[in-house]
Amino acid sequence: MPYAPLLTALHGDTDRPDALRLSGRTCSYEELLGAAGAVARRADGLAALAVEAAPTLETAAAVVGGLLAGVPVVPVAPDAGPDERDHVLGDSGAQFVPVDFAERADFAAEPRGGTALVLYTSGTTGPPKGVLVSRAAIAADLDALAAAWEWTAEDTLVHGLPLFHVHGLVLGLLGALRTGSALVHTGRPTPEAYAAAGGTLYFGVPTVWHRVVREEAAAKALAPARLLVSGSAPLPVPVFEALHALSGHRPVERYGMTETLITVSARASGERVPGAVGTPLPGIATRVADPVDGIGELQLTGPTLFDGYLGRPEATAASYTEDGWFRTGDIAAVAADGTHRIVGRASTDLIKSGGYRIGAGEVENALLAHPAVREAAVVGAPHPDLGQQIVAYVVADGVAAQELTDFVASRLSAHKRPRAVRFLAELPRNALGKPQKRLLPPL
Repeated sequence: MPYAPLLTALHGDTDRPDALRLSGRTCSYEELLGAAGAVARRADGLAALAVEAAPTLETAAAVVGGLLAGVPVVPVAPDAGPDERDHVLGDSGAQFVPVDFAERADFAAEPRGGTALVLYTSGTTGPPKGVLVSRAAIAADLDALAAAWEWTAEDTLVHGLPLFHVHGLVLGLLGALRTGSALVHTGRPTPEAYAAAGGTLYFGVPTVWHRVVREEAAAKALAPARLLVSGSAPLPVPVFEALHALSGHRPVERYGMTETLITVSARASGERVPGAVGTPLPGIATRVADPVDGIGELQLTGPTLFDGYLGRPEATAASYTEDGWFRTGDIAAVAADGTHRIVGRASTDLIKSGGYRIGAGEVENALLAHPAVREAAVVGAPHPDLGQQIVAYVVADGVAAQELTDFVASRLSAHKRPRAVRFLAELPRNALGKPQKRLLPPL
């Protein structure tokens, strides 16, 4: 896939002075292309280009410069510790180059294919693996999402997400460049910043939307927007309902992974069901493997899948079934109309208790419906009789454990009630706001 079709906007309305606004600084697409050309000249011929992925115009220029040069871009988290940084740079062979946004240069690029990004993702064991994401996969995914969300050059996209993950970088930066929409990156994704941005299309993770609905004025200020999109983790049903009540919007939820990009989504013009992530995008096929009680591991195929883990052929092979379907490791249920619900991760969120298979996400949503509960994470812990017992970690005020147990039992089947409840000041989370269950303290 040549670079030009991937960066559609850079060949469209290049003179708009505020096409991109990152952390308060603005530029036109023409200015971005000139700065990226200077980066491309320095990066040309490198094995990979390392980019300090802060929400700045320099980061945007570096990413586009790498794409212009046909060099794989390796985003590095600005707060990465020395061990993590050394691993990413050593594993990928990526090098930094100077980036001066005031510098301008032309770069006559030849049409190129191959790897666009190397995104590092952590598993449950071992150091992070480099995920090879191609230009073709990015282009296919962004075009499918533009159609699903009716995303055009008339939109102004607003988000405050990190630029070293798929959500903020691929969707939130390259998506704007692909569609030609304006982009406002708020720096920090605060409710006040979202309310003041005046966008038509907003991206956020559940933590962001939870904070927005706690600031009612901010949520109401989003009423003029066209679409709110939530991703990177399941959106709790109570947050969905609060967004609808306060802003008038039923948010779009979607599902994806670093290895697959976004594969399933609700549609801008379709029904949006709380707790559901919609239907597969065009070209994506999904299946639920070995379902029991209607749930099992979600597997899929399609044009948005990665090209493998950098230097790890065995890990790449292990991520696919014998007949070529990618193993997501996520547990899902699919309704008769094709609507997908993600129950959780197979490793942590599928609880087998007393012969039942229980999705942690369902119990978490029930807990979050209690007015005293602000956050909840549910896991399975070994139990001599049940096999596993349901354990709930909650952030809550003025409520006892038994009350929460009874509350869940009143909303769900009795066997889905927590057998143990532990109160925390906060849940451990990563940069995207996903709860890190492996970091929860033991009972």
